[in-house]
Amino acid sequence: MVTDTALAEPAPSPDSAAPLEGRDRERRSRWYRWDLRWSPYALIAPFFLLFAAFGLFPLLYTGWAALHRVELTAPGDMEWVGLRNFGRLLVDDFFWNALWNTVTIGILSTVPQLLIALGLAHLLHRRLRGRAFFRVAALTPYATSVAAATLIFVLLFGRDHGMVNWALGLVGFGPVDWQNGTWAARIAVSSIVVWRWTGYNALIYLAAMQAIPDELYESAELDGASPWRQFVHVTAPGLRPTILFTVVVSTIGATQLFGEPLLFNGGAGANGGADHQFQTLGLYLYEQGWVNLHLGRASAIAWAMFLILLLVGAVNWALVRWLRRGDGAAA
Repeated sequence: MVTDTALAEPAPSPDSAAPLEGRDRERRSRWYRWDLRWSPYALIAPFFLLFAAFGLFPLLYTGWAALHRVELTAPGDMEWVGLRNFGRLLVDDFFWNALWNTVTIGILSTVPQLLIALGLAHLLHRRLRGRAFFRVAALTPYATSVAAATLIFVLLFGRDHGMVNWALGLVGFGPVDWQNGTWAARIAVSSIVVWRWTGYNALIYLAAMQAIPDELYESAELDGASPWRQFVHVTAPGLRPTILFTVVVSTIGATQLFGEPLLFNGGAGANGGADHQFQTLGLYLYEQGWVNLHLGRASAIAWAMFLILLLVGAVNWALVRWLRRGDGAAA
């Protein structure tokens, strides 16, 4: 009769178990080293893969297309023209008009936008009743669709029945043709940008203000500084990096301005008014590529915009270095 004890396998001896534990420990330590070394790359790999597919490749392909004569109807048929598309931009009056409109609308929208945002942030930074409500309300225009916002402003700036002309009539001014006037159209488009982005920048300034130590305000108050002098000598210097950041971001947004002027023009297309009076670089790119079907010229305009943004970034970098050098010399 065979018992269970006789069928049981002999227990491994301590001498044979030690090498197994040693190999398991070595395998675990190897996986740990691999995990410690390669896990960060695996975590950031999706971003770089998406950037390469939807950012880097379109950028390089656009640069390649800018060196060719290519039509949107036949994107595979490319004729090498070198820098001819860029040379045509230098003598293209419509390109320079679009560039001037972009700069003008950018200044008209960026300067008031950031000044108002700075004032709103200063008010929201104070101990107001219902601060949370006002902070959410400040972000509401940013969350609004650009199409909906622009269509509402088209009604407000209507020539015959717009509320803006009605308000101007109350103070003795005649009606303004906002869509067909040169400066009137630029101001109207800029007002849409100001309305949409002021609250967003105000919250950025508010976050930066909350990072300024309260001891600085207390010291300034003990020295007899008024609220205005506290803002000038404490708040503004503390916000200087944030202000530079918002200036650069707003400049990039103004250079790429597209939706507001396109919808403000109604169904007239991408010409930016009857006389191209508010046609931006984004609209001119769209007109050349998707209306006139000149994909090579549109690619050249896109790269011109990219080079302008690089120039803006270089100016910002030089300004930051100059300010830091000045702070170091003052210290």
